[in-house]
Amino acid sequence: MSRLLGIETSCDETSAAVLEGTGDRAALRSLVILSQDVHRVFGGVVPEIASRAHLTSIQPVVARALADARVDGRDLDGVAVTNGPGLVGALLVGVSFGKALAFSLGVPLVGVHHMEGHLFATALEHPDAVPPFTALLVSGGHTLLIDVEAWGRYRLLGRTRDDAAGEAFDKVAKLLDLPYPGGPHVERLAATTGAGALRFARPMLRRDQRPGDADYFDMSFSGLKTAVLHAVRDAGGEDRARIARAFQDALIETLVEKTARAVRAFDRERVVLGGGVAGNRTLVEAMRERLAPA
Repeated sequence: MSRLLGIETSCDETSAAVLEGTGDRAALRSLVILSQDVHRVFGGVVPEIASRAHLTSIQPVVARALADARVDGRDLDGVAVTNGPGLVGALLVGVSFGKALAFSLGVPLVGVHHMEGHLFATALEHPDAVPPFTALLVSGGHTLLIDVEAWGRYRLLGRTRDDAAGEAFDKVAKLLDLPYPGGPHVERLAATTGAGALRFARPMLRRDQRPGDADYFDMSFSGLKTAVLHAVRDAGGEDRARIARAFQDALIETLVEKTARAVRAFDRERVVLGGGVAGNRTLVEAMRERLAPA
């Protein structure tokens, strides 16, 4: 039986978890997540503030994770820590703490790729999520469409060429005078109205695209964000719900259709969603409806 401590500080949350398991089976014994609410007043994450907050939080968060799991640090068999991608200063706090702890305990230190971590987190929660499958990883910093052949064997199919999906949600929320983080607030506002006459173009989603085209799997959301900006200005502060609905419909349709293309191209039977935007229930339901067996 192995016990591992996981540390994550890639952005604005300080988190630690203890996992216990044998072979390819693991159970989550504790999970502590501390969000940095200080960024709300700025409408987005301030890297320097995030780094300082991690410095303050990392030790008590790890101590709480160990205590909740009823595990002494000396009983750990290894330490895993996110080593990128993410905010450099924020990552440095977690990696430095993890290195020091692993060295003091005489146990291995394992660096974990942030986006790969999303895949493994899904597998922990859903044991049937085993490769091969299509993965859509959507967060504030990344939007990636991946074909997962096996654990450790990935084919990057498409990605955003500019803004990430989560970043677009946050920026649109700011345009609509909604709090940060914007995703949940945009979704709630959009749910208050039905689909109306307002419709934004679906970026990089054309019927004449074919497999092999450079933009067949890629995405782009900067133009959609700009379209929202013009709509907000034209509306003079009115119709916020209608604008939120049109924006979310366009973004979700783009994500769903790009994912459907990947499923067809590689004949996959499973789709895994990861990242903060995967918490959007409208996206999840749209994905289920679009990809449901005929």
